[in-house]
Amino acid sequence: MTTETGRAAPSAAGAAAPSGPHRLLLPTMLAGVFVTTLDFFIVNVAMPSLQTDLHASAAAVEWVVAGFGLAYGAALITGGRLGDLYGRRRMFLLGMALFTLASLLCGVAQTGGFLVLARVLQGVAAALLAPQVLALLGTVFTGAARARVFAGYGLAMGLAAVLGQLVGGLLIAADVAGWGWRSCFLVNLPLGLLVIALTLRTVPEVRAAGRPALDLPGAAVATLALVALVLPLIEGRQHGWPAWTWASLAACAVLLAVFVRLERAVAARGGSPLVDMGVFGDRAFVVGLCCQLVFWMGQASFFLVLALYLQAGRGLSALEAGLLFAAIGAGYLATSLNATRFAARLGRQVLAVGALLMLAGLVAIGVCAARLGTGDPELWLIPGLVVDGAGMGLAVAPLAATVLARVDPRYAGSASGILTTALQTGNSLGVALIGVIFYDALGPDPLASSYPHAFTHGLVFLAAVAAAQILLVQALPRTREESEA
Repeated sequence: MTTETGRAAPSAAGAAAPSGPHRLLLPTMLAGVFVTTLDFFIVNVAMPSLQTDLHASAAAVEWVVAGFGLAYGAALITGGRLGDLYGRRRMFLLGMALFTLASLLCGVAQTGGFLVLARVLQGVAAALLAPQVLALLGTVFTGAARARVFAGYGLAMGLAAVLGQLVGGLLIAADVAGWGWRSCFLVNLPLGLLVIALTLRTVPEVRAAGRPALDLPGAAVATLALVALVLPLIEGRQHGWPAWTWASLAACAVLLAVFVRLERAVAARGGSPLVDMGVFGDRAFVVGLCCQLVFWMGQASFFLVLALYLQAGRGLSALEAGLLFAAIGAGYLATSLNATRFAARLGRQVLAVGALLMLAGLVAIGVCAARLGTGDPELWLIPGLVVDGAGMGLAVAPLAATVLARVDPRYAGSASGILTTALQTGNSLGVALIGVIFYDALGPDPLASSYPHAFTHGLVFLAAVAAAQILLVQALPRTREESEA
């Protein structure tokens, strides 16, 4: 799971002194990435209680997750460009400060709408922060140390994703100062301030070579296109799919066409387009982009409906649900630590094997969910959750690296930025689509007994996503090493 600025290798001006990087530099950078990734997933176990407390609609629940991912994905490449222009340390600090402020706003929210707006601000802050991390680490560390650092980066993000629900459950169960679900956001205040203080002491300033320009029109049109796609999918169901929802989906296609024309025009006059459109002439990248988008459509969406099923459908507390989520983390750890070794032996098929394991896990979970009676223990779900986590761990780390290994080196920077945008867009799109399926099956006045039915409907969608991933991997071109094997 990688994030890059989409620019050439940065200059070493302002990098660490000859004595080497500060020993706390790496933990500081990884802490920033961990806390922003954690916050994307930590809210899942808080959904039932915050929905009740804020009298939030089903659409608002979806927006709490999708709004963060949408803002993150839409602003990510621009965030990287700002780091090129104004310094990566400076933009990391700004992003962390805004993220900490947005976390405070989330923690004091009194309405669902205010919480969604604060989550969008969190997403924008994360987009300012995240692209700077690998750019900074790639400049300060070299050789074998750089490879170890990047492996640690991927592990930190993966652990934040799979352990977010457990951490959220622990915080809600602790109920410090009566904060309940609000503690999932307010815990970021001391963490954010600590990261800011450490950054000021340990992180050098680094800027990119040259002076790339901002492509604000391109960023604006790309953002509008993403909103036009996700907005009707989240809001349409509860409003009966009025005409504006279909108009919005049509507008998305028009806006994407406008974006392509804008980017080509910027490139033709020698400017700095947000996206180098030449990368889409590379089959490896186009197929890889689809793999990235489809894979992540099944992640946040699964965590959301699983949390709702366990708490609203099975009556578990946030802590009990979080402990069950830990089974996914166990499976993830079991495979992710050796994922690069599997990738070296299996090539592109490591992604297919990961998706196949996730498919098997989802089927097992679905069978158990359909058969569990009111008094039956939820422990029967654990084997399926472990297998699903193992599949996730096998695919997450090699996914972007496997795709980028097949991309023309001329487009490597632009491709990495687009792939990371696809990650966040896939999460948001998956939440929007599964929301249509899950809440439609749940009905307008759901009872606890309705949740297993809705959950199994959602699992059918997720199984289809995993199957699509397996097929897409087969369309990836082979590398020279695979052809010679």
